[in-house]
Amino acid sequence: MVKFLDKLMGKSGGEEYVEVDLGQFEEVNAGRPEMYLRLAELNSMDVLPEIKQEIYAGNILMVDISPLKRDKNALDRAVGELRRAVEDVSGDIAGIGDDLVVVVPGGIKIDRDRVVGGAD
Repeated sequence: MVKFLDKLMGKSGGEEYVEVDLGQFEEVNAGRPEMYLRLAELNSMDVLPEIKQEIYAGNILMVDISPLKRDKNALDRAVGELRRAVEDVSGDIAGIGDDLVVVVPGGIKIDRDRVVGGAD
C-alpha cells in the first residue's frame, strides 16, 4: 500500500524537493506602484467623474477646490459626491486649509492632529 501511495504522490525512495521560481507568480505590472499620489483641480462638476475614478482606483488625491468656491451649492454637491465615493472604498477625506481636500483609499486614515506647528 505504501509503495502505491509513493508512486501516486511521486515519491521514489528518498524525499526530493523541487525549487520553485516564485517570479512566475508575480504580476505582469511588476515594478509599477499600486497607488499614486495624484493632484486634481475641482474647477467644475464636469471633472468629478475623473476624480472619482481615481478614488475607485485606490489612489491618494489632493484636490484643489478653490476654483469651485465661488459657487457654494456646486462645491457642496461636489464634496458630497467625493464623500460618497470615499465611503464606497472605506477611505477617508479631510480638508487642509481652505483650498485643499485630501482623499485616501481604504487602509489609510487621515490623522487630524498636527505633528508639529499646531496651536497650543
